[in-house]
Amino acid sequence: MPIKVAIHGAGGRMGQRLVALGVADPNIEIVAALESAKHGNAGKDAGVIAGVGEIGVTLGPHWPEAVDAVIDFSVPEATSELVAKCVEHKVPLVFATTGLSDAQEAEIIAASQHIPIVKAASMSMAVNLAMKLTEIAGKALRDHPTGADVEIIERHHRFKEDSPSGTALAFGKIVAGAMGQSHSQHGRSGRPGARPHNEIGYHAIRGGDNPGEHTIIFGLLGETIELRVAATNRDCYARGAFVAAEWLQDKSMGLYNMQNVLGL
Repeated sequence: MPIKVAIHGAGGRMGQRLVALGVADPNIEIVAALESAKHGNAGKDAGVIAGVGEIGVTLGPHWPEAVDAVIDFSVPEATSELVAKCVEHKVPLVFATTGLSDAQEAEIIAASQHIPIVKAASMSMAVNLAMKLTEIAGKALRDHPTGADVEIIERHHRFKEDSPSGTALAFGKIVAGAMGQSHSQHGRSGRPGARPHNEIGYHAIRGGDNPGEHTIIFGLLGETIELRVAATNRDCYARGAFVAAEWLQDKSMGLYNMQNVLGL
C-alpha cells in the first residue's frame, strides 16, 4: 500500500520534481502540495504545475487530513510553522532545507522529541555515500607524515541563495570531526600567506543550472586524493527523500540522517 506524502514547498523547483516523481512511483501517493497562499500558482493543480497533468491535488496551504510523511524542500522562513504542524499532527518529517539559524536548528531538535525526523543537508544517496568515504579518508589521513590540506569546492545553479552550500558545510563538519581542523576559510584573495594547516578551505561556484556538485580535495606532498560527487538533475534528491519517507514509517521519535537511512 503506498504511503501518503505531503510535499512542503511544492511550488519550487525541487517540489515540482517531487510531485512528478511521486505520481510515477507506485509506493507513493501525493496527498498534499503545501505552499504559501501568496505563491503565484496557489490554487492550481500541483500535477499541472509539475508538468504531469491533473492529479486532483491543489497547490496551497491546506493541511491534509491523512498523511504518513511530510517532505520539505522549502525556505528557512517556513521552518517554524512546518515543524509545529508536524508535531501537532504527529507526522514524520523528511527535512531537506538548508541555511537554518541556530534557533531553527533547535526547533527541529525539540520536535524530534515528539516525532521521527530525517534531516540531511543532501537527500542524495550518492552524496551520503561520499560523506562516508570522506570520513574514512579523513581518519586515515589525520596523522599523515606530510600533513593533508583539505579544500572543498562546490558548484550550484545561479539561483541558489546560500553559500557555501549546506552540503559543503556538512562535508566540512565531517572532515573537522575526523581530522581536527579548527578554522574555515571561504575563498582567498590578495596575499594571505602560506596556507595554515588547521583550516578547511571552501570555494563556491554559481552558474547556469548546475543542480549540485561537490569535490573534497585532500592535498598531500607528492600526491592528491579527490572525492567528487555530482548530480545531473534534481531527481536524485527527490528519490532519496522518498526512500527516507518510507524508512521513517516504523521509526520512533528521534532525529535521524541519511546515513541512518542507508545503513552507513
